[in-house]
Amino acid sequence: MSDTVIQFSDLALNSAVLSALNSMGFVSPTPIQAAAIPFLLEGRDALGKAQTGTGKTAAFSLPLLNKIDLSQHKPQAIIMAPTRELAIQVAAEIKNLGQNITGLKVLEIYGGASIVDQMRSLRSGAHIVVGTPGRVKDLITRERLHLDECHTFVLDEADEMLKMGFVDDVTWIMEQAPESAQRVLFSATMPPMVKTIVDRFLRDPARVDVAGSNQTVAKVEQQFWVVKGVEKDEAMSRLLETEETDASIVFVRTRQDTERLADWLSSRGFKAAALHGDIPQSLRERTVDHIKQGVIDILVATDVVARGLDVPRITHVFNYDIPFDVESYIHRIGRTGRAGRKGKAILLVRTNQLRMLRTIERVTRSSMEEIQLPHRDQVAEARLSLLAAELAAEKENNTVLDKFAELVEKLQASLEMDAATLCAILLKRQQGKRPLFYTGEDPMIAAVERDKQRRRDRRDDRGERSEGGRREFGSRDNADWETYQLQVGRDQGVQVKDIVGALANELGLTKGSIGAIKLAQGHTFVQLPKTMSSEVTGKLRKLRIRQKEVGAVVCDFDDFRESRGRREGGRREGGNRDGGFRGNRDGAPRREGGFRGNREGGSREGGERRFDRNRGGDNRGNYRGERGHSRRSQEA
Repeated sequence: MSDTVIQFSDLALNSAVLSALNSMGFVSPTPIQAAAIPFLLEGRDALGKAQTGTGKTAAFSLPLLNKIDLSQHKPQAIIMAPTRELAIQVAAEIKNLGQNITGLKVLEIYGGASIVDQMRSLRSGAHIVVGTPGRVKDLITRERLHLDECHTFVLDEADEMLKMGFVDDVTWIMEQAPESAQRVLFSATMPPMVKTIVDRFLRDPARVDVAGSNQTVAKVEQQFWVVKGVEKDEAMSRLLETEETDASIVFVRTRQDTERLADWLSSRGFKAAALHGDIPQSLRERTVDHIKQGVIDILVATDVVARGLDVPRITHVFNYDIPFDVESYIHRIGRTGRAGRKGKAILLVRTNQLRMLRTIERVTRSSMEEIQLPHRDQVAEARLSLLAAELAAEKENNTVLDKFAELVEKLQASLEMDAATLCAILLKRQQGKRPLFYTGEDPMIAAVERDKQRRRDRRDDRGERSEGGRREFGSRDNADWETYQLQVGRDQGVQVKDIVGALANELGLTKGSIGAIKLAQGHTFVQLPKTMSSEVTGKLRKLRIRQKEVGAVVCDFDDFRESRGRREGGRREGGNRDGGFRGNRDGAPRREGGFRGNREGGSREGGERRFDRNRGGDNRGNYRGERGHSRRSQEA
């Protein structure tokens, strides 16, 4: 779909909505907005296929705000989102778009927050409710959230919502919707589960498809550097000094890493600050204001700010840690290149993460350029150029300089040294922990040579294996995950969706932070990242599912095999009745001789079946075989 040339003023939006758009600097709608808004204003059901970053939140919010009746007490619209972070972001954007609608009440509801407070807010009135399916269903069941005056139901990022196990909750909620209500669904992909929801609940929907090209990705220049030769902290310093940045966001995975890296950068003269979900809201707002005003230039952040942060100064996004999934990557790089501006994203990737990088390229239909880290001499030249520019600016202030010139003469006389020596001493002090020149060999040079040699060796090795007529697949590294045993299972009426929903909404984990799940009669095994913060671990210890304490404890269980049966040696093996959820793990350990079909299109290499769900993170690529040892292909 080509870019539209119409303006918001050409659409049938009321003056309050148009004035808010004008004050925010928005004149022309994005393609998804231009295509969807007219249908939604007519009251038609709609199916929108669009990637994140295309402006779909405003596409369904603007028509909704256009028809809000402020005199009604009960909710008029229910918007469902897969995670509380997205629910918060969507609610914030609706409030922003409706800033000139006096008396508008938008309420976000999700797990992890006080349900009592949410019930109190509903009792006092809310025009629009934005929430996660589990909490929305809970409040409807408790008869605290009433749908009899709801005229609009929106499913945002429906594919992600259903992947996370909310299909039953979403179906139940949609069954409660008034027959006359407008139903709107947005999704980046259309898997069978989403099509089922569409066919069942949407009535002759208007179809809008702008998923062919991702506008967020298209306007951001993407590069990656393979970690080698130097530590990632040093790599970040070199990139920040040699790239022509205004303001930047550096994305890391954990709260501890935001604070550690921000402190490290600050100690080396960068104007950096940490930003994560555990920081009080007032401090988060002040930090964002500081980067907007130029008080700081670098935010070291977790994914919690990847959704909703819009700072015009941000020219660069650095992915210090590779994200767990493609959606998170798109949200991250969408913080730059906004409102028609160009941006740049650089990813630091380890060699065992290159498969995830290729998955990102494939899903986003983009190509990243591999770059080499600047050598130390280049960094020193950049520092010297910056110093020269700063000194040139100070040169014009002659009144102040006259006094310092007199001070130089006094110091020369008292210290008995010439001006050149004095200047050299002052420059040495000025450099601090960021040297203006280096001595000794740069470890990057040796690393590049070692990398070239390894590539030559791998090419030779592949040739030898090819001649041998067989190919071996490497083992999986499971070091990033910890297995927890939860003391709830089928006997307590728990289902996999309950586990996923509780971990996502009560602990704030993204889908990429939930590994394999195996549900048994009286307990459940689940894999969670070893990098979880102490706060999240504390919440896990207090977690309740279906009103039962889970009593989570670390264990050494690792048998997360698929529950489906398979044939070996002409015999059908029974499936594992305890079953399991593969979560975000792209491969399952398998016994030799068996293979699993690829539901989304597979390929064979060297006689073996491989698959890819376009999801995963560290050490999450296509299926690579047994976890504990190398898996050999069957010989004829």
